Formats: sequence, structure tokens, C-alpha cells
Amino acid sequence: MIRILFFVALVLVLGFGFAWLADRPGDLLISWQGREIEMSLMVAVAAIVSIVAAVMLLWWIVRVIWTSPHTIRRYFRASRRDRGYQALSTGLIAAGAGDAPTALKMTKRTKGFLNADQEPLIHLLEVQTALIEGRHDEARKMFENLSEDPETRLVGLRGLYLEARRQGADEAARHYADAAAEQAPQLPWAGEAALSNRTVERDWNAALSLLDKQRLAGMYPKDEVRRKRAVLLTARAMDKAEADPAAARTDALAALKLEPDFVPAALVAARALFREDKLRRGAKLLESAWRAEQHPDVADAYVNARLGDTPADKLKRAQKLEQLRPNNAESFYAVARAALDARRFDLAREKAEAAARLAPREGIFLLLADIEEADTGDQGRVRHWLSAALRAPRDPAWTTDGLVAEEWQPVSPVTGKLDSFEWKVPVARIGGTIDHDEEKSAPADKAIASLPPLAAEEDYDDLDDPDDEDEDDAVSAPVIEAEPVKPDAKTDQKPEPQVSPAAATRPAAPEPSPVEDPAPATPLGGAPEPKSAGLEAGETSGAEPEIAPKEAEAASPPAKSGEPKVESAAAAPISGGKPASDGGKREKQPEKAEEDDHAFLKHLPDDPGIDEDAEPETKQRFRLF
Repeated sequence: MIRILFFVALVLVLGFGFAWLADRPGDLLISWQGREIEMSLMVAVAAIVSIVAAVMLLWWIVRVIWTSPHTIRRYFRASRRDRGYQALSTGLIAAGAGDAPTALKMTKRTKGFLNADQEPLIHLLEVQTALIEGRHDEARKMFENLSEDPETRLVGLRGLYLEARRQGADEAARHYADAAAEQAPQLPWAGEAALSNRTVERDWNAALSLLDKQRLAGMYPKDEVRRKRAVLLTARAMDKAEADPAAARTDALAALKLEPDFVPAALVAARALFREDKLRRGAKLLESAWRAEQHPDVADAYVNARLGDTPADKLKRAQKLEQLRPNNAESFYAVARAALDARRFDLAREKAEAAARLAPREGIFLLLADIEEADTGDQGRVRHWLSAALRAPRDPAWTTDGLVAEEWQPVSPVTGKLDSFEWKVPVARIGGTIDHDEEKSAPADKAIASLPPLAAEEDYDDLDDPDDEDEDDAVSAPVIEAEPVKPDAKTDQKPEPQVSPAAATRPAAPEPSPVEDPAPATPLGGAPEPKSAGLEAGETSGAEPEIAPKEAEAASPPAKSGEPKVESAAAAPISGGKPASDGGKREKQPEKAEEDDHAFLKHLPDDPGIDEDAEPETKQRFRLF
């Protein structure tokens, strides 16, 4: 643009000059060696301008001819350089894409066009190609060569750091990261690795010094720098808590100024104040932390602030926390725990149930189980709360990288990362199909509503009395053997079912109430059902014993499970078409006898009885041989 303006200005000046001369005509006379040359002024000026232009043109031609060899060489050199950089660019792209053959081909082409000593990118392309092809030993040697060159030192250190991490050489990786961070603190990979190395070694002073350098270099935002500094100060205070409580208090309070809601710093500062016998100041510090965040560790430290306090005093401090944050699940939980220690079971149960309604979780239901165990000792109610705890969400805890810790730690034991612990619910397995939607809707209210009542102690004392009487009656009953089957019985006729001895000799019992428990569907031990009263009295003959049980079964079908069995006189078994001689008093005798058999027989007998469907046995003669 400047050249164009200069050319336009020159043309304007020339035009203005010629116009000025044209307006002022004149003659020019030149006398030289006896000769006179006369011409107009316009012609003289035009001749001078033409001579100057011719001289300039001649000078340009001579200059071009003189510098043409160098120009030609520079042209070819530039062409080779352009082709070399084009090959280098293609090779770097291929290396980034993982195309090893293309990267190797472009590397060779680049070396043919460019000088590797003058272009460091060629070494980088060679290293990338070696890494893609799996030649790690050659790549490590190339990185070492790069680290010796001041221009490529950081590239070489990063490559050596990555190779050391790949091989598991943590000590070498820390060395390379520290060297890179010392030269360039603004590098994220070097700064984070160096800071992690110092925190793993618990060298908090060196970590704080490195963090200050990174802050000046602008590596982290201001908020992140404050957070990291607060964590490092808290970690240093935790190490000094036992040996130097005053220094621990100073560091913890400095961390609280940077992060007012940082619970671990508040806990360390309060415990340091308690060790210095500054209970009131430490309690106020915990109260401020409790107002900011209702953390169970804060409540535990506040309740147990002074050693040797009675459970009643601890309960009062827990109730003060509830006053600071009323209608809060953690406040109710703290009061419930303190009330349990103070043997105030009603208050503990009330607060625990209130906490369960607000935030149902595993720890609250376990606390309710402890309350029931200490108060009533009812194992049914204890198991009820334990069952609710199994289905409830887990309590939040300090977690990091899949691990759960009892207390906060500044560094992850798995990865060594700073400030990786989080207060959250640990990762749990997804519930199976046994969980239902109605159970998830209101677990606390449902668990409280379904709590079983207390078991009465008197009921357990009278459970064995009826059984003892039945056992005495059954033992005292005489045993009557059944008559053997006659050998001349018909082969097509089923054997007569054997009557139970206890049922045959059982005395008449008073008529029971109309509604009774359902009788078993099948007789005990596979034996046939007992006969009716008429059969027991010996009023059967021939094939009638077979018809009577079938008619009884058809007349009185077994009652369904869960429904009371109502017996009537019409459902009584019939023997020979005649009613019983005792006026219906013994209509329910078979069922009663069967119940007595159940009471008498604690286990199945070895002899299951006579099978009605079995084939009759033929009488065999006794033979000696």
C-alpha cells in the first residue's frame, strides 16, 4: 500500500513539474568546446529524466546478472525447505493419528530435505514414530538427547516422565517432574506431579512453597489456590496436633480463614483448643461450623469436648446443637445417641424416629435397634429395625477412589491426589428385584408403623400346659392290638385299614367350639384316616369299612389353608347307615384323635401304617430249609 502511494505521489510530482514548465516556456543554450546547443526547456528536462531512467534500468540489469547464481541457489533451497516442512507436517499428523508407516516414510523424506540439527521438530517426529512402533528404548534415548538441548529440554523431560510412569519407576518420574517444575512452574503436568510428590511424602512446607510459585506463575485460579492452601495447612496442623497444639491451632485457623466451611480444619482447630484447655473458644468454633454444615463429626466433637463428663452433661450439649439447628436429621441423631448413653430411652426413641422420618438411613435404624436392645430387650423388635437397616440407604462417609475412611485425609492413599476425599454416600450395589416401590416410598413411616408389639411374658409360661395334659392322656391310654387279617379274605378286596391305637381307646371328649383350626389334609405318617365312632365300637363287617372312609371323605372335604373349619353333625362319618349311639357327642372324635396324635407324636413314626393301595400279601408257610 505504501509503495502504491509513493508511486502515485511521484507521478503527480512529475506531472505538476511538466505542467509548470509548460506554462513558463523558455530556451536552453549550451556552449561546450566552441559548440552551442540550443533547445527548449521542456526538451531539456525530458532528456534529463530519460537519461536517469536509462541509468536505473541499466543498473538493475547488471545487478540481476551479477546476483543470479545466488538467486537461483536460494530458489532451489527454498523449494526444498518447503517440501521438507510439508513432509514434516504430514509426518506429525500421521504420528498423531497412529499411522506408523506414513510417519516413518515422512520422517525419511523430511531428513532428505531438511537438516535435523537445524530443525528440532525432526527429532520429535522420530520419537513419536518410535513410540508408535513400540521401540521404547530408542525413544527413551531420543528423549535424553532432547533433554540435553536447552531448546528442547522440557520436551525431553516430559517424554522421560511419561516413560518412567509407564514402566512404574515412580522415583525416576518424581525426579523428572521436579526438574521440569523447577525450570517452568507454569507447566500443569509438572506442577501437579511435583505437588503430588511432596504431599505423598508429607513434606507440607515444600508443598506450600511450590504452591506459591505456581500461584505467581498463574497455573491455578485464585479459588483453587485458596482451597489447596487450606488443605495443606490443615494437613500440617494434623501432623502437629499431638506435639505442638499451638502451632496446629494456628495452621487450622489460617485454613479456616481461607475456607470457612472446611469441616476438617474446624475439627483440628477445636481439638487443639481443647488440648490447650480453651473449651469455650473451641465450643464456639464448633458451633459456628455446625451452623454452616451439620456434620456428624462436628456433633461428636462437640458432645465429647470435655473428658470425664457424665452422659447427662453430654445430652445437654447435644440438645444445644438441636437448638442451633432445629428440625434437622443430624441434630435429632446426635440427641438420640446422647440420650441412649444417658439411659433416656423414651427421648432417644423419639429423636431417632424423628431423624428416620426426615432422612432414613442405615445408621439411624441401627441406633433404633440399639435402643430396643437396651430398653426392652425384645429380639423381635430388634430384628425389625435391623431388617429396616438392611434396606435403608447407607450413611455418608469420607470416600475417595472407591475407598471409605473413618476420618478425613489430605491425600488419597490410592492415587496420591491432594484433596480427593469427599463426604458422600459410598458407592453401593444397585438393589435387586426384592425391593418394591411401596417400600421405597416411605421406608421410615412404614418401618415405624409395622413395629411388632412387645411380647407378653405370661404367654410363654402357659404354652406347654395343654400339651402336657395331652401327653399324659396319650401315655395313660391302653394299647389295643388290631386283629390280624384272615387268610381267606378275597384277593380283590383291599385290606382293612388299621385303626390307630390311641384313637381307638380314646375316651369321649366334650364337644368343642364350632370353629376350630383346620385339620391336616393327610393322616400322619401316611396312615389312613381314623374310622367313625360306629367303626370303633365294632359295628362294621364285610366290605363296609372301605365304604365308610370314602363317604366320610366325600362328605367332609379338607378345609382350605387360612380358613376356619366349621363342623356340623351332617358332616360326621356314617357307619352302616346308623347314627351314633351316643347322640352325636362323638361326631368329631376322628379329628380330635388326629390332633391328639399330633400332640403325642413329636416326630414321624418309623411305621407309617398300612397302605390302602398296597397289594394283599399271601400267607407263606414256615420252612426250615
